[in-house]
Amino acid sequence: MSMMLEEIRQQPAVLERILASPPDALARLSRRFSRTRPDFAVIVARGTSDHAAIFGRYLFEITLGLPTLLAAPSVATLYDRLSLPPGALVIGISQSGESTDINGYVEAAKSLGAFCIGITNEADSTLAGLSDEVLATRAGKEKSVAATKTYTAQLAMLYWLARALGSEISTGDLRKIPGAVAAQLEGERSVQRLADSFREMSHAVVIGRGFNQANGFEFALKLMETCYVVATGFSGADFAHGPIAIVEERFPVFAFSPVGPTFEQTEALLSRLQASQAETVCFGPPATVRALPSAQRIEVAEIPPSSPDLPRDLLSVIPMIIPAQLFACHLSASKGLNPDRPRMLSKVTQTL
Repeated sequence: MSMMLEEIRQQPAVLERILASPPDALARLSRRFSRTRPDFAVIVARGTSDHAAIFGRYLFEITLGLPTLLAAPSVATLYDRLSLPPGALVIGISQSGESTDINGYVEAAKSLGAFCIGITNEADSTLAGLSDEVLATRAGKEKSVAATKTYTAQLAMLYWLARALGSEISTGDLRKIPGAVAAQLEGERSVQRLADSFREMSHAVVIGRGFNQANGFEFALKLMETCYVVATGFSGADFAHGPIAIVEERFPVFAFSPVGPTFEQTEALLSRLQASQAETVCFGPPATVRALPSAQRIEVAEIPPSSPDLPRDLLSVIPMIIPAQLFACHLSASKGLNPDRPRMLSKVTQTL
């Protein structure tokens, strides 16, 4: 069994650890932000962590009304032109905590008076040492180059951080997530059979909107790094503005389609793709994906938020990515590749 598959299967336990027992730093952050909430936030990350950052932007802006930017690290590290107003909140996300450009950005932000939070799996890392507060994900050592459990751990920690900033997400809802992930793992065999049927796939598009735009980018990355499939992630809206022209008969398109504000437009896009005889695979709640006439389906159980004021797809992101991770891992094996050791990659990537 690959290390990637083993780490995918560890996620219910990892998420239970994070969501049942949040870090002590969150209580301090909650007290701080109850006195003075920042005017805006900046999240800096690379790779898989940058996809978690995309989720964080949607989470903070939708549930908190907090304007949130995704940083371009080279503004600080290569151009030395970082500009932040006093009191900015900067959040660095890095699995290892040793990404040179993320640490350089955080260091530059601190010199400008920003309050910096580090989200990392390594509590003793450089990022942890640079940050004013550290949210350690405690996912355990991730041995596979392809990040799986550290991605969902970062998503879980962003939920907690949103609560510390004042979001009304309930702890009861968050504690349903590990069980939903365990339920997705029970469907591994059907995902494996579907992945085997795509053994000859060499290119694909992945669509996700809103909270699940993060998953669209992340699944595309997993297909590229573990299966050597030329895959591109798109917002469904961006895809319809031009790139849809590449679709032809049997072109593989994967779509995350949770019930919520993005559902109707995603469903309409899928109908257009099916009319073009694209080979579509839809991740979504059973009742919705079964209604799609010709799409292949991966069913994902829904976790509706307790509060009707919160978007219905708010809690969909972690359960949605699990079958996508399984698909990439099993497709890699079906192609005779090693998902743990993608060519030209290492666990820690240091760039400026």
